[in-house]
Amino acid sequence: MTTDTPRWIKSSYSDNGGNCVEVAANLAAHGTVPVRDSKDPQGPALAFDTAAWSAFVAGVKAGNFDA
Repeated sequence: MTTDTPRWIKSSYSDNGGNCVEVAANLAAHGTVPVRDSKDPQGPALAFDTAAWSAFVAGVKAGNFDA
């Protein structure tokens, strides 16, 4: 069951000095994945199409963005 209210989840890697994001994956069923800065929860959120977000996560897991 999904609702229209985002349920924010912080990354398990968020204990890295404060540079982290939160994702509201519960809205993916509506075709969007909101992402926000965990240091500014009242600030703006970016909304990504679910296909674009899935491609980004797959790229991260594959190491495509490693420095």
